Amino acid sequence: MNATERTPADLLRSALAADPGRPLVTFYDDATGERVELSVATFANWVAKTANLLQGDLAAGPGDRVALLLPAHWQTAVWLLACASVGAVADVGGGPGAADVVVSGPDTLEAARACSGERIALALRPLGGRFPQPPAGFADYAVEVPGQGDRFAPFAPVDPEEPALIVAGAEHTAADVVERARADASRLGLTGPGSRLLSGLAYDTWEGLSAGLYAPLASGGSVVLCRHLDRLDETALAQRIETERVTATAR
Repeated sequence: MNATERTPADLLRSALAADPGRPLVTFYDDATGERVELSVATFANWVAKTANLLQGDLAAGPGDRVALLLPAHWQTAVWLLACASVGAVADVGGGPGAADVVVSGPDTLEAARACSGERIALALRPLGGRFPQPPAGFADYAVEVPGQGDRFAPFAPVDPEEPALIVAGAEHTAADVVERARADASRLGLTGPGSRLLSGLAYDTWEGLSAGLYAPLASGGSVVLCRHLDRLDETALAQRIETERVTATAR
């Protein structure tokens, strides 16, 4: 961590330079049995492709609002960092009617239709699979993203002091996200490489976003992001904590 890291995208670039092969996001869905592990390099590649889609095909730029109608999921984490890379405002759970772009999971498609701008749908299927039938009025993320470039450069520099995130009605600048994430990392006992936080929190609060992405990223650690964690009993949870070498939990 250094003074040049003033946006979430800066944190990802530093993680990529430090150790691209280490795990960054390990995702579990305990309703389906899915487990996905993404290294820093793989995660960064998804972010670059998504940022190119957002900036190029969807014409989003600094200050544009992107409503993310998505649960705690590894692809949601990708979209959060893609927005940060472009300079767009990630409005988590925000009203699609006021958004320039809406990104919807399969359960929020009807609400997402209120967006008069670009609409992207995520099937949230294992391995990033497509919808069997693309939803009417939406582009299928899994169809659109593979052909995007593996490197991303913003058309305009991202200003750390401009709004970058809205969650639970509160607006945060990019610099504020980084500063708060670092403070949370310290509070959660994340001390650098080897720190591994298991989070079962939803992505609808700052605490959930920080534990589920920003604090591990800011600390040089990693996150075990668990959706539907309440499906596990205490024995299964303890086994996961041991197997995944978890050093801290948030649930």
